[in-house]
Formats: sequence, structure tokens, C-alpha cells
Amino acid sequence: MKPIQSSLKSWMKTNENFKENYVKIKQEVLNDPEISEFLTLHPQLTQAEINKSLIKLYEYKTQVKQCDQCGSYRACKNMIPGYSPVLHVENDEIRLSYEKCHSRVMYEKDQEKQKLIQSLYMPKEILQASFSDIANDETRITAIAELLDFLDQAKTDLPRKGVYFYGQFGVGKTYLLGALANELKKFNISSTLIYMPEFVREIKGSFKDDSVNEKIDYFKKADVLMLDDIGAELQSAWFRDEILGSVLQYRMMERLPVFFTSNYDLDQLEVQLATTKSGVETVKAGRIIERIKQVSKEVKIEGHNRRL
Repeated sequence: MKPIQSSLKSWMKTNENFKENYVKIKQEVLNDPEISEFLTLHPQLTQAEINKSLIKLYEYKTQVKQCDQCGSYRACKNMIPGYSPVLHVENDEIRLSYEKCHSRVMYEKDQEKQKLIQSLYMPKEILQASFSDIANDETRITAIAELLDFLDQAKTDLPRKGVYFYGQFGVGKTYLLGALANELKKFNISSTLIYMPEFVREIKGSFKDDSVNEKIDYFKKADVLMLDDIGAELQSAWFRDEILGSVLQYRMMERLPVFFTSNYDLDQLEVQLATTKSGVETVKAGRIIERIKQVSKEVKIEGHNRRL
């Protein structure tokens, strides 16, 4: 957008009826209710100062004040999007500055809250999930009640246990995690959502840049960790023991909650975790299951396949 001061100066130079129009614009500016009130509050301002600052006053008059004509920050009409003009006096001179408008302040707050949700390969629809879409779902009433109880406790102190949701394909397990994450950000509680099959690939790929330990440390310390579709990833003894086991052990010791989704109940998951390329390792798989029980409670989700 072309600066107002430049536009006005150009107009003054080229307009044949400069004096006539100057007087007209000056009158319009000085008759503006807000400017008139401003000048009344500062009787020390001389006529010479007012005349010298006419362009500033004109700029103030033509800008939107605190979103009174804008639908949102993105639709801001001002010269500096998201900023509203402010007139003040300094050393008996009129000054014009800009401050963040209401819409920009709210936009920045929303952006900061959105940063509280970190995800690894989660669909956009999950990151936009809302409790309002599931509140009256009787098929998932037990699961929803568990989440509401968790949220109620989180207002004062983060519970040490999350929930292990299991059920058939498409019953909405992952959507519940997204809705929970969006509710938690209202309390400034961060969430990390991880799609397990991609998590395995991400960790393996991290050997190339030596970032494995850094990433594992991040997942260990997240306020609320959410592991989606556990049991669907290709199992390896190394990932099960060194990565998953390490993360769960840390969170168990630090009393940090973990949420899971899976197509398997815990007994079935134990079989999945035990079966690797190295053979069947029941004891090591059992250790993982015990850690899962320490950081979450098992809840079955019923219902029809919502993907059909």
C-alpha cells in the first residue's frame, strides 16, 4: 500500500485547486470528532503546530481505529496491518505512532497457543479436532468421560496417567487425541502427537545427523505425550527396548502422562511387541506393557467404522 503521506503530498503538488482543496481537507480533519477531542485535551498546541502536523492528523483520520471496520487481523485495512494509529503530544509537538490492534493481539495469542501442539505426521483434520464434535457421541461416552476427567484434573495439576485407547479401525481413537490436545492448549499445556509408524522411521533417519538423542529427549519431556497407532509399526528389538522403553521409563519415573491409541488391547499388544526378527522375546515385551500400565489406563472404544 502506498504511504498516505506520499499520496497526499503528490496530490497537493499536482492539483490545480490546491488552496481550495487544502482548506477543505483541513476543515474535514479538524472537524473529525476524535481529532477535535484530541486538540481540546491539548490546548497548549499552537496553530502553527497544528498546521505543520496536518498530514499526521489526516493519516490518523483515514486509518481504522482498533478494528472498528476490520473483520479480522487478516482483513486489516490499515497501512501497517494489525496496527492502529495513536495520537499523542511530546514536547508540545503532535506525534503519531502505531500500536497493535485487538485483532492482532488475539491472533498472536492464538498462534502462541497453537505452538503448544507439536505433531509428527498427524493429519490436519486431527490437529483441528474439537470436543464440540464428539460431546454427544454415546458410542464413545466412556472414553470421552475419561478425557473430561483428565482435563478437569489438569486445571490444577497434570495427572500422572493418560489413557490407552484401543478398538477397531475407524472408531475415532486418534480424533479424541486431537480434541484433547486442543483443549489442553487452553490451559497452556503442551502436547506432542506422534504417529508411531512414522516415528520409527524418523528415529532411524536421525542417525544421519546425530539427532537421535535430542529427539528422544524431547519426547521424554513433553508435558503430554500421545502415541498414535502403537503396534502398527514394524517391530525391532532395538526400537522397542532402546527407544520406546527409554521414553516410557523416563515418563513413568517423572510421573508424566502418556496417551495411546491401538487396534490391540494390552494382551494383544504384548504379543506384537514380543515378536521381532530376533525371535519371540516375551520378557522384554512384558516390561514395555508394565510401563504402559504405569503411565496410562486401558479403555476400550466401541462404535462403527467412521471412515466408511
